[in-house]
Amino acid sequence: MVKSLLIVGFGGFVGTVFRFLISRYIQVNYVSVFPWGTFLVNIFGSLLIGIFFGLSEKGNILTPEWRIFLTVGICGGFTTFSSFADDAFILLQNKEWLRFAGYPTFSFFLGLSAVFIGRTLIKLI
Repeated sequence: MVKSLLIVGFGGFVGTVFRFLISRYIQVNYVSVFPWGTFLVNIFGSLLIGIFFGLSEKGNILTPEWRIFLTVGICGGFTTFSSFADDAFILLQNKEWLRFAGYPTFSFFLGLSAVFIGRTLIKLI
């Protein structure tokens, strides 16, 4: 278990550093009201997690350690949106239509509501 935690932790560190560098680069070099850095990181992270899970499903291309390093670690640190997108894909793949429709809808609106509540609570303190 400790080995898995270290693998995921190191991958998370790498993913987080890449997210920061890419987002910062875009912020500094492209002035826009639209959050391009976050948007591009989320889409690229989704592509990466699709590639990594695709490789792990293809056969013995990735060991379990490499799979958790790349998916949970790097992609998780890079963007949790990639995990969200993969979870939604699995629901779609399994023809869980109602859950597939509800998962992104409720995640977005409840997440947005939670941000609003958190900010409001801090303002009240």
